[in-house]
Amino acid sequence: MSDTSHASFDFPSPLPTHSITSSAHLASSTPNPPLLFSMAKLLPFLLLSLILSSALLLLRAEDNMPHEKPTEKQLLIRRNRYGPGSLRSYQCSGECGRRCSRTQYRKACMLFCGKCCRKCLCVPPGFYGNKQLCSCYNNWKTKRGGPKCP
Repeated sequence: MSDTSHASFDFPSPLPTHSITSSAHLASSTPNPPLLFSMAKLLPFLLLSLILSSALLLLRAEDNMPHEKPTEKQLLIRRNRYGPGSLRSYQCSGECGRRCSRTQYRKACMLFCGKCCRKCLCVPPGFYGNKQLCSCYNNWKTKRGGPKCP
C-alpha cells in the first residue's frame, strides 16, 4: 500500500473495454429520461379524461332516451310523497323557498306558499304546476275563486 491518496475498487465496467462504442449506439439503446418522465405524468391524465368522457356520454345517452308515462303505482307513490301531511311544519320554509325560487314575485309567493304549507303540510314538486299531487294545496281558493296557493 504505497499509494494512499487513491483508493481503488474493482467494479465491473458497464461498457466493454475491448471495443469502442459510438455515441449513436448509446443514444438508441438507452431511453430518454425526460420523455419517460413526461409519459408518466401524462398517463394518469389520459385515464382520468377517458373515465370522465365515458361518464358524460352515459349521462347524455340517458337524457336522449324517451321517457315513459308514469304508471298509476308511480303516481300513487309520488302523491304520497308530496300529498297532504307529507311534510312537517318546520320543512315549509325550505320547500317554499324551492318552489318560489324562480318567480319574480318572491315575497308574495313565499307568504302564500307558507300559509298553504302550514295548513296542508305539503308543497307540490317543481317551480309551478303539479298541484294535483297535493289536493289541499290545489283546492284552497281565494274569495274570487282563484288559486290561493302558488
